Amino acid sequence: MAGVCSRGALIVLEGVDRAGKSTQCRRLVEALTSAGVRAELVRFPERTTEIGRLISSYLEKKSDLDDHTVHLLFSANRWEQVSWMKQKLHSGVTLVVDRYAFSGVAFTSAKKNFSLDWCKQPDVGLPKPDLILFLELSTAEAEQRGGFGAERYETTNFQRKVLQRFQELRNDKTLNWKVIDASKTIEDLHNEIRSLAEEAIKEAQHKPIGQLWK
Repeated sequence: MAGVCSRGALIVLEGVDRAGKSTQCRRLVEALTSAGVRAELVRFPERTTEIGRLISSYLEKKSDLDDHTVHLLFSANRWEQVSWMKQKLHSGVTLVVDRYAFSGVAFTSAKKNFSLDWCKQPDVGLPKPDLILFLELSTAEAEQRGGFGAERYETTNFQRKVLQRFQELRNDKTLNWKVIDASKTIEDLHNEIRSLAEEAIKEAQHKPIGQLWK
């Protein structure tokens, strides 16, 4: 492989709201960077784009949109970052992603009259993660954490349905899911995540970037 740049890994953190994903994403990027690994944080929805601003307004309950429209907007928000993500990965940067297509599918399919299959279709072909870390937290514990209920989907019944959908998505053996107990201390959680991430980075180096759900 002389002269070929080792690519970065695509590492996704998923889970119900308030499971600690954002904190752990930041800590992982900091730890990898300190260890000399080029790493950057990516968040979805990416709220700074035109599409992202529409999503943000909807999530903050400032506007109402049809559920189908919302789902497609979330997917479009991911697709508008794909060229940049691939360029970063090919240049050797590891991307740590706070929510990805799995959140989009789990949240929409938890609503009435939406199938998992319909929800997955718009995201078929996105860059396939090398590792998906699912931070598992009971809805009862999530409710006790600061800020729960601030955004549209943060209700106990809905979060319970979302958790069920995530469990169905995790049955896909073509993806590298790792389930982690998010009720651990921040430090213990970080150490476990870092260890799994370092392993994924080594394994991804000379593999092509896969396509999600293809």
